[in-house]
Amino acid sequence: MRTFLQVLVNTMVANVTTSFLWFALTFWVYLETKNVMATGIVGGAYMLLVAVFSIVFGTFVDRHRKRSVFIFSSAVTAVAFVAALAVYLWQPEQALLDFGGPWFWVFCGVILLGAVVEQMRNIALSTTVTLLVPVERHANANGMVGTVQGLAFLVTSVFSGLAIGFLGMGGTLVIAVGLTVVSLVHILFVQIPEEAPKVDPDASSTMDVRGSIRAIRAVPGLFVLLFFAMFNNLIGGVYMALMDPYGLELMSVQLWGIALAVASTGFLIGGAVVASRGLGRNPIRTMLLLVIGMGALGAVFTIRDWWPLYVVGIWVYMALIPAVEAAEQTVIQKVVPFERQGRVFGFASAMEASAAPITAFLIAPIAQYAIIPFVQSAQGQQTWGWLVGDGRARGIALIFFFAGLATIALGLIAFTTRAYRRLSASYAADPAGGEPPTQGTDAGELAPDATPLTARGGLVDPSAPGGRAEHGTPDA
Repeated sequence: MRTFLQVLVNTMVANVTTSFLWFALTFWVYLETKNVMATGIVGGAYMLLVAVFSIVFGTFVDRHRKRSVFIFSSAVTAVAFVAALAVYLWQPEQALLDFGGPWFWVFCGVILLGAVVEQMRNIALSTTVTLLVPVERHANANGMVGTVQGLAFLVTSVFSGLAIGFLGMGGTLVIAVGLTVVSLVHILFVQIPEEAPKVDPDASSTMDVRGSIRAIRAVPGLFVLLFFAMFNNLIGGVYMALMDPYGLELMSVQLWGIALAVASTGFLIGGAVVASRGLGRNPIRTMLLLVIGMGALGAVFTIRDWWPLYVVGIWVYMALIPAVEAAEQTVIQKVVPFERQGRVFGFASAMEASAAPITAFLIAPIAQYAIIPFVQSAQGQQTWGWLVGDGRARGIALIFFFAGLATIALGLIAFTTRAYRRLSASYAADPAGGEPPTQGTDAGELAPDATPLTARGGLVDPSAPGGRAEHGTPDA
């Protein structure tokens, strides 16, 4: 558990660094260009690249020791951020902010590279929970992950706005490079007890889509869970593209950063609750109920042009996120074989990430050139003023309202599906199928005869009921 906590803290530093620079880039681009489409494309590009590379990252995680993955990810991110600093010092800000020029895309692209590769860490961290934490504590450990993410978001929200407001983009880049180096040096001294992964003969390429699908199909209803998360992110792309512009319309960048920091304490509270209380007997049911609650919040937290309502709404919204994320991770960690979890988490990340950029790329130009001007017009005020009121950014508020209604409908429909019932039954009956190879009791060392099979049995047979072990007994 001490090793897991060291990995968790190291990942927190890495996430702080990436989020700090990414938030700062978004703030900087919007404040300098006042272009919603620019921020939407930048945010959408990040999610698109995560979607493209997540399966590759998942295969990489399955093929290498987790410590090697953390070191590689930190090194690539450090090189990318140093390159971004060099570009910033080389080119004038006017060239970097020219939305139609090449240097805008080079600068944002290098930062994107460092941020996207850091996603490999999160996939590895999810499998590390299975490797180092007892199965009955998986939900609690995932709650700790949510708490750390909340702490990272809190720190990021405060200092990204303050850094851009007082130091500018140059000073922000220097801080990001320094934190990345700290994370890289620290992980070099962390030892993770794990045997060398055995090569999966069925994984013939770095993008093992077939192996990922095989592992997912072995669990009844798991594909539908991932599709649900994907469609939820499809709606979430609306918030990704428009949440920062809406906040920056209500307050200065410094105050918006502080408001996000206050709201992000919801991450801490939500993650702490999951860490101490777990997710109940059926994490899938818990997740769907919370998603419906998130939809209700998303529909009303901008219903009037009042910043306290917006900030409180974001706080509650963020308090629910750790439980929703932990529910999906807890299910996968229990029912998927450990040696394939990297690919499954990577595939899940690809599905979820592929949805958000579609919405972001679509909604940003539609909002900028159609919905916002219409709602600001006399006809728009007459049509929708009764619902969203008067004030600034009422067009964005209208988009948030309908996105929230769509989220509520998605959660209610999911409750009625056969896949929900089958996956719930599979989770309740499966005796920790994703447990890692048996570890000895001597200082956390692996047992000499440890083999990368699912615990309490053999390899999962997709044709077996519930994907159970084809050798041994469930309680062996």
